[in-house]
Amino acid sequence: MGPGNSGKSSMRSIIFANHLARETRSFSHTVSVDRGQVRFLGTLTLNIWDCGGQIEYYKTYFSTEKETIFSNVSVLIFVLDVKSLQVDEDLEEYVKCVECLKEFSKQAKLFVLVHKMDLVPKEDRKKIYRGISKSLKQISLPFKITTYQTSIWEETLYEAWSNIIYSLIPNADLIHKHLTDFMTITEAEEVVIFEKATFLNISHATQPRSLNMYKDIHRFEKISNIVKLFKLSCIKTGISLNSMRVHSTNFDAFLMDFTSNTYIMVIIADPEVRAAATMLNIANARPHFEKLLAHV
Repeated sequence: MGPGNSGKSSMRSIIFANHLARETRSFSHTVSVDRGQVRFLGTLTLNIWDCGGQIEYYKTYFSTEKETIFSNVSVLIFVLDVKSLQVDEDLEEYVKCVECLKEFSKQAKLFVLVHKMDLVPKEDRKKIYRGISKSLKQISLPFKITTYQTSIWEETLYEAWSNIIYSLIPNADLIHKHLTDFMTITEAEEVVIFEKATFLNISHATQPRSLNMYKDIHRFEKISNIVKLFKLSCIKTGISLNSMRVHSTNFDAFLMDFTSNTYIMVIIADPEVRAAATMLNIANARPHFEKLLAHV
């Protein structure tokens, strides 16, 4: 949910329909509620309701359609346009959403995306985002909200949606534990599992000794974006992406088809660990993680 032209349909199309950011410029606004289903990890069904943000639609959301819209909500994602000229009105609509969740879906998780941050000068982003975030948390009680600053032109969109989807995976902690064990066994520095269709990061494990090595906190999201674009290029030429290896003097990075619905990326820094051994370990781990991810 969110005001009209805040970018809700554009981000949904980029994440779930493989559209490029530049292609969303021609999108028209959503009429009423656009309901869709997305299969995630093969077994998890996401029922996504994209609610049009025009004033006439909002009037019905909070009156005649209130129970229909706000009942049995697992996650509500409210999108705020950081450059909106009617911030007070947007926040009023947000408060109404919170009140409806209190009435019909007290168990719902609440996320707010402060969107179009690319339009804000870099030197001002942190201050503006913190100010908005603080205000949102105060008016969201008793819900503990999670906020993100996002843009369809930056990797921040993948970070936000990876974490949103992660919150819906019932055995996410168990997957992370087994991934950490796999990282230890293979003597890897870092291991990441990506969902195959969206290329969202669904779980990752990093060696404690390596945390200071990786300065870029958005590295997973950048990889998601880069590889997804590369994968789309492969599809256009009739080629399927099966595996990729990047070798340098400092590390070996393996990106491989893993389970039926995921890719895995393994980073090896120890020169004594042979590439063939890593690929064999990945192959041997496939059946175990296939069963684990089947219970999502």
